[in-house]
Amino acid sequence: MSTPIAIAVVEHAGRYLIGQRPSGVPLAGLWEFPGGKIERGESPEAAAARECLEEAGIAVEAVGRYPEQLQEYAHGRVQLHFIACRPAASGTLSPRPPFCWVTRQELLQLEFPAGNAGLLQLLREERTATEG
Repeated sequence: MSTPIAIAVVEHAGRYLIGQRPSGVPLAGLWEFPGGKIERGESPEAAAARECLEEAGIAVEAVGRYPEQLQEYAHGRVQLHFIACRPAASGTLSPRPPFCWVTRQELLQLEFPAGNAGLLQLLREERTATEG
């Protein structure tokens, strides 16, 4: 059985919202997009928006989806739902630490968990999210 995870891939003005995982947690030190477990009855889009607001303090709206990824880690199997997002028009653009905005070039030079490899390849190829 896998744990469903929603991940907010937030892009604004050519920059992406990411944070570094703290020590003492699985995959510590790696970079990540805001995200977390999808609650019962919650859509991946709603979970991504909720998690982004909770973790980074940035209100977002979903605009599409990237391909899902099933990933096996030492701490368990996860089903990653990558949701393309943009900041909400009325919200702040100043994230809470450890989150920050980075360019696509900076993003592609950082180390992310293995489950992000497919998404990062798509971003490397500068492909856009598809509706779905």
